[in-house]
Amino acid sequence: MTRILILTAGYGEGHNSAARALRAACLELPGVEAELVDAFALRAPRLNDASRRGYLRLINAAPQVWSRVYRWLDRSPRAPLLFRALAGHRQLLGRIIAARRPTAILSTYPVYAWLLNDLRRGGQAFCPHYTVVTDALTINSLWYRTPSAGWFVTDHDSAAWLRGQGLPAGTVHVTGFPVAAAFADRPAGLVPPDPARGGERRVLFMINTGRRPALAIAGRLLALRGWRLTLTAGRDEPLRRQLSVLAAGAAARTEVLGWTDRIPELLMSHHVVISKAGGATTQESINALCPLLVSQVVPGQEEGNCELIRRHGAGALAETPDAIVATLQAAFAHDAAGWRQWRANLRRLARPAAARAIVARVLADVTPGRAGGR
Repeated sequence: MTRILILTAGYGEGHNSAARALRAACLELPGVEAELVDAFALRAPRLNDASRRGYLRLINAAPQVWSRVYRWLDRSPRAPLLFRALAGHRQLLGRIIAARRPTAILSTYPVYAWLLNDLRRGGQAFCPHYTVVTDALTINSLWYRTPSAGWFVTDHDSAAWLRGQGLPAGTVHVTGFPVAAAFADRPAGLVPPDPARGGERRVLFMINTGRRPALAIAGRLLALRGWRLTLTAGRDEPLRRQLSVLAAGAAARTEVLGWTDRIPELLMSHHVVISKAGGATTQESINALCPLLVSQVVPGQEEGNCELIRRHGAGALAETPDAIVATLQAAFAHDAAGWRQWRANLRRLARPAAARAIVARVLADVTPGRAGGR
């Protein structure tokens, strides 16, 4: 039996989203077991919850403070000294590895590579570990300042950056970001209607920013007569109720959702998604072929995601309600020429089978002779 241990952490949904996709790709294969572990949540659940909430408050309420912290973590030779405070996490990870005896370890969070290498220096021997980088272009050095058996990245520019930092070329693999299998297994008919043939213009607004700016954006979108809007409020029930009140009698035909597991379907059936440039959201929009209008950029890791969209002409940055509406109207002008170009560019960038490609590559490394496909 081949056992894959997948390590994640809840500081940003991108890490967890990638880890879940990798686990699902493993479980498609006969003779492969996969376990997802968040050592931070296991070691200190209350502290983990409090620190996650603090992280989210910081990036939303004081993004420039987070920007300074992020850049210090990237540039300071002292930043890894912080991991000395994680001795309990390291010991827990060592016990898990000793008990599970995995064939390979995949990490979607950069701190784990440091803890794993500390375990090796302490004398514990175990299987190779691989780093799945969930950032694009502006990759914090914590991802690559300590060794891994290999790094998997979203795109060729990100790979070139890592190789430029001195990583051996053969250890950096361009696979794309691991997204849910639904994107790779997309039904042929799951596409938005052709806007040039009288089809309604479908806009998905995934709200994951502060309530006040979200309501301002929603108010402008709801005034678009003849458009179809889907608003997702996540687990913020008061916000969902406010949006429902605003949507009643609005010019746009509107569906308001709370938390939903239909995100892949929604992305694939809408023309455009509006959201902040989180890792999971950016990559899911790319692989759904749904252009992203970035309404907020958290300094640091999200700057690279926004730049990836801009560099490949796969959407646009529009940070105010007026800019969002103006960008939408321009994209659908002249028989939706702008939108069609965005979508064509996305086809060249998308790698919806990334999770399967990563798992296949790892299995080929650690179990020579094994077929890594489905």
